[in-house]
Amino acid sequence: MSINHIVTPLDSAVLDSKEHYVFYHKMVDFAFKELIVAVQRQRICNDVEVQLFKQYCDLLLYSIEAMRIKYMYDDEDNMKVDLTYSGFPNYLEFRYLFNDLELRDEYLGKLTPIDTIKEEFLDTLMRKKEPIKKSRLFQAASIVYYSSVKKEYIFNRFVQGKILKAPEKSVADLLVSWSFYDVSHNRPFICFMYFNYDGKDVNDYKDDIYEVLKTVADRDMTLDTMAYTIDRKLPKVLPKQIKRIDLGPMHNVFAKDENEITHALLKAIGKKDIPLESYAISLRLDEVSSGSEVKEGGFFSKQTLQKWDAIFKRKYVFAPHRIIQLLYNKTPEIMNGLEKAPIQIAGLEIDLKN
Repeated sequence: MSINHIVTPLDSAVLDSKEHYVFYHKMVDFAFKELIVAVQRQRICNDVEVQLFKQYCDLLLYSIEAMRIKYMYDDEDNMKVDLTYSGFPNYLEFRYLFNDLELRDEYLGKLTPIDTIKEEFLDTLMRKKEPIKKSRLFQAASIVYYSSVKKEYIFNRFVQGKILKAPEKSVADLLVSWSFYDVSHNRPFICFMYFNYDGKDVNDYKDDIYEVLKTVADRDMTLDTMAYTIDRKLPKVLPKQIKRIDLGPMHNVFAKDENEITHALLKAIGKKDIPLESYAISLRLDEVSSGSEVKEGGFFSKQTLQKWDAIFKRKYVFAPHRIIQLLYNKTPEIMNGLEKAPIQIAGLEIDLKN
């Protein structure tokens, strides 16, 4: 099936050919690497946050590469990309990876041994001079998938980062990060919380911190609500600042939402004004800080809580130069409402004939 015939039923685009998987993976891999460099250069995050941001993005890229290997020669199942303000693989694809790898040993036991399949491939290619059947290619891809993909590197619905010492001149002494894949938006979010600890060793309390974050901060919600809930449930934690990055949508040919940027991109691709591999990435950074403290409760159960200032919201768009020109022409109000002018990143060229 040609790359120009992408099936898009309802809320997901089905990648149903080797060309689709290669094309999609190259696009996402290239775009994310450009994004990481741009976030660092533009000082959108500090150095420590950039390193954590990169680690979470690496987990996403690793998971998408695992999906590419899994589906490359599979005639029965197809990977799905979310269409609704996302551009990322459907959340269920990450769950499928997890479920597969839980049964790694069982699957590997059913597959042809790798030495046997190597000999078969060599015999088919060298002696018989015949192409290898697609079903056998899928067997080989499955062996690579189950033997090389590590479950601990798959992006889960909630990914917990370690508690670190905050950078110098931060608003608090400690920093903890986490990331989650919001099922309703089908997009990844990355969070940073700067806090002080009312105790001797924060490691004695880290399990409580991790449990609360996983329970109450694992989905998109009003940031001050998230901050208040964390503060209330962790009496020994004094959160001073919370930042949340909404990573997306990723605007490209696989997205079919009503977002104005996506719509402008797709319309231009349809007219062949820009190439099929054109892309742009939206990013929103919400931030809330503690303005002061207040004590609540009785004499024996007083708790220090934070009084949160207004949420500070910043929106960014990252795109190649040609796409920036297009967006200024087609969506000037959105471009003028950004935190700063659209940030230029490199364009991508994919040879669709190969």
